[in-house]
Amino acid sequence: MAARSEAAARVLKQLAHPRRLRLLCSLAEGDKTVGELERLCGVSQSQLSQFLGRLRGQGLVAARRKGRFVAYRIAEPRLRRLMRALHAIFCAG
Repeated sequence: MAARSEAAARVLKQLAHPRRLRLLCSLAEGDKTVGELERLCGVSQSQLSQFLGRLRGQGLVAARRKGRFVAYRIAEPRLRRLMRALHAIFCAG
């Protein structure tokens, strides 16, 4: 239980920042390129790069090449479910 609570705390820490939360909400809808995420989240490319790097380092986000673009997605299925639940609670209405 201790290891699971540590893992949950790491994920929740990433969600505690409004822009990272918006980024993950966008990714919960499906794969997005950096350009799409920039528009949807209203952050600069450099800040977005920092957020994505941090989330990739935690194993929460993964990237794959799509032609000349890189598409990002939520890598952790439990996080995807959590983001959908948060969206249903706070955003749908």
